[in-house]
Amino acid sequence: MTKKDASNNNFALDLSNDSLKKTPVDDGIDYERHPEAKGEVINGEFIKDSGMNWVVAALFLVGDMAGGGIVALPTAVQQCGFVGGIILCIIMALCATVSAVLLGKSWEHLPVRWPEYRLHCRKPYAEIGYRALGHRVKTSVSVCLNITQFGICVVFLLLAAKNIHDFVFSFWSGVPGVCVIILVLGIALLPISFLKSPEDFWWAIVAGMFSTAIAVALIIVGASSDYATCNPQRHEPTFNIFNLFVAFGTVVFTFGGHSTFPTIQHDMTRPSQFTKSSITAFITICIFYAPVVIVAYLSYGDSLRDSVIPSIQTEWIQQAVNMMIAAHCILTLTLMINPLNQETEEFFNVPHHFGVKRITVRAAMMCAIVFMAETVPNFGPVLNLMGASTVTLTCVIFPSIFYLFIKANEKKSAETGREELCSFREMVDRTDRRVLVLCTCIVIVGILGGIAATVSAVREITTTSFEVPCYMRNLIAQAQNGSSETSTNCCGAFQNITVSGKAPAGYCSKPNLDYYGHWYDGEQQKWWE
Repeated sequence: MTKKDASNNNFALDLSNDSLKKTPVDDGIDYERHPEAKGEVINGEFIKDSGMNWVVAALFLVGDMAGGGIVALPTAVQQCGFVGGIILCIIMALCATVSAVLLGKSWEHLPVRWPEYRLHCRKPYAEIGYRALGHRVKTSVSVCLNITQFGICVVFLLLAAKNIHDFVFSFWSGVPGVCVIILVLGIALLPISFLKSPEDFWWAIVAGMFSTAIAVALIIVGASSDYATCNPQRHEPTFNIFNLFVAFGTVVFTFGGHSTFPTIQHDMTRPSQFTKSSITAFITICIFYAPVVIVAYLSYGDSLRDSVIPSIQTEWIQQAVNMMIAAHCILTLTLMINPLNQETEEFFNVPHHFGVKRITVRAAMMCAIVFMAETVPNFGPVLNLMGASTVTLTCVIFPSIFYLFIKANEKKSAETGREELCSFREMVDRTDRRVLVLCTCIVIVGILGGIAATVSAVREITTTSFEVPCYMRNLIAQAQNGSSETSTNCCGAFQNITVSGKAPAGYCSKPNLDYYGHWYDGEQQKWWE
């Protein structure tokens, strides 16, 4: 037990008294220097003088999760089959919602028991791990979060660059390739990344959520307009277990914004209301996702690839969706990169105020994200890998484990009169059996699914979806060669059906009949020839 923990011991134990209504405490915080920490403990709940309300926090959560998942989820359902895909989505949506609530319950007691968490906290998720299981787990969580947030930033940058490229290409065939647009976006986003915390750019996240809502409506309209022509020609892929595991990673990524949830909760006026924010956000996300998945599945079948957007054959709708999703990715990236920047600044002891050191660290981080995007310039496989590995840890596994131990630690501290961590056996003895069973089931699903999906995603990146890194290509030649390709994936078993009746050559993108791992005995080129 550290000296700081010991100094706060009486404070923590006093809170267990149910008769205590309002708790003034000499917590040693200089409120003149740290006005964001001002607040009071009422009925065991810390309430700040300023911050976000639960509705704005819910909008942040929606903006954090929606976007990339909307364009990739129909493909995941296609990989599992309709019934299997819907069941997988429901299971993971429930697991993610419960995990978000448990994560919020874990954090809301930290500012009450340890006043130092009322200050601006650069790594709240890692601190939850520390209070649950100690310093080693805190370090492990920090590493996992850094990898997760870094990977998510890469995915959003790639998706935004691809959508912008497709949009501009529809008007100008000489547009530079995706690799160049990645670089331009990185430079343009750098100034925004200098902002301190989510409170500084709440407008960007809310705008991202509304852009996603517009995109959802347009995708439904576009896919519905293609239904009459494409549905009779749709084809179902042959089921294989590899596709199921890859789909698991996509679905987890879709619901897995948990790495930034404690950062958002920390900026709330009443952190205890994060449960309402979480449930509202996940209900909203499901309302967004369900119609898109169903309409896209029924219209396009296995002509769907990484994203549903290129399958929409009404050009103005396709390009409008491209820009709405690109806007979402750009705006959400400003939220996702922030905890990563703060963690890096903590490591290098960068001051909290704006200065040269902050600029240097955050510029270096943006350069690293751009470099990785240029190395793996295909958002689909990266999304699957991140969802299968570190996002599974932060979204499914960690929240349940941390909640169990934090609640058990709290009970043990009340019993012994000092701060102590529980052993596994002590945690089991102090936990309600129903809660223990629920959390155990969630953790088992995360571990088994995560391992299988990670292996499948690595296989996908290194084989079927491998692309040469941008810096090993001739960018000028790539831009010129790109003019012979189109951005529309036509529907039908051989991906050559056009809604407008145009000839597929020159209108449809080159078919990829083996995208889901099935072959057509050499018939792939019949329509093209």
